[in-house]
Amino acid sequence: MAGGVAGGMLAEGARQWRAGNRPSARDMLLTPGNAKRVADQLATMRGAAMKVGQMLSMDAGDFLPRELADILARLRSAARYMPRAQLQRVMREAYGEDWFEQFASFEYKPLAAASIGQVHRAQTLDGRDIVLKVQYPGVAASIDADVDNIASLLRLSGLLPAEVDIQPLLDDAKAQLREEADYLIEAKYLATFGELLAGDERFRVPEVLPEFTRSTVLAMTYVEGEPIEGVVAQAQDERDRVMSALIELMFRELFELRMVQTDPNFANYHYDEASGRIVLLDFGATRRFKAEFVKHYRSLAKAAIAGNHERLLAAAERIGYATGDEDGEYRQLLLDIFLLVLEPLQVEGEYDFGESDMLQRMSAMGEEVGHYRDFWQAPPTDAMYFHRKLGGMFLLATRLKARVDVKALLDRFL
Repeated sequence: MAGGVAGGMLAEGARQWRAGNRPSARDMLLTPGNAKRVADQLATMRGAAMKVGQMLSMDAGDFLPRELADILARLRSAARYMPRAQLQRVMREAYGEDWFEQFASFEYKPLAAASIGQVHRAQTLDGRDIVLKVQYPGVAASIDADVDNIASLLRLSGLLPAEVDIQPLLDDAKAQLREEADYLIEAKYLATFGELLAGDERFRVPEVLPEFTRSTVLAMTYVEGEPIEGVVAQAQDERDRVMSALIELMFRELFELRMVQTDPNFANYHYDEASGRIVLLDFGATRRFKAEFVKHYRSLAKAAIAGNHERLLAAAERIGYATGDEDGEYRQLLLDIFLLVLEPLQVEGEYDFGESDMLQRMSAMGEEVGHYRDFWQAPPTDAMYFHRKLGGMFLLATRLKARVDVKALLDRFL
């Protein structure tokens, strides 16, 4: 993959020079051809490698050229399917030689395929419509090697400075992915969220079927729904209602439950137009947060709302961010980034995500951070996971052109 991308960069550079342009490294790297090479290779590799591609496609979707984002977006729900013989082998290992006789029907063609497994519709002998999330063989065993190889790629490419110590981050990523690869753990989180939201008519969570669940196969009830991006076709008030519900749930997860589903991949949310319910899928990336982190993040949010910059930076330091020298340029830049990321929290009344240019301003600031590489460090792990969720929710709100009173939703938790 690295060789193919390097070749693509050379070809694009030559093409630009012939046209009389002086291309930047970024322009040569981010070409549709290179994006397709990366997407195709990661889709074949699956596992942790594909997970990184999914994160890139979501987190950077509005920063990359549209054609690149569209190519990478295929990774969100379009891994290569398992060959039938391989799928049958996994099912035999999970249920025994007579596995097929334990179901009234089983659809070999998956509903969806992602980084760690693929989802099949089935029917139980007593007539219940269910889905089986079947894990790719070898995924759990490849996690450590995948993560290490991706870290090497980042270093070799020069995208990550050699002096930045990301080992704690890598170790945590491996542990998180090992949990995701254990479907018995995900089943517990799925059941927990189902119980917590049982009385909330805005949400619907599939029900775990313990009798069919194994460490490599997660069984749950089938729930109707369409991709969440389709909500953009609904009326403004419905778009606002859906996004308000999701953002409120995110705050509840952090501040009340201290248990956050940290993967805001759009494929993990569906919408049932008939009932108006939001269907929540995939709880493998659920993470428990320490009380200390939640306490400091509450202080950070309060300081941002109050416009108290010193308290905000002090809270960021307690969370684990390096803020640089007092009165230094980097410290001011970091403050500006925090104020921008938390901008929707600071607005009285509805924040219009559809009209906001927050993502573009964030991208410009990201480039400016590159001038301060001496200050770079791996971000605090808990902060990174929560900001991934926060960024994903704000990105979805932008995609749906929603208007949300974020501050009012947050106030009850502060």
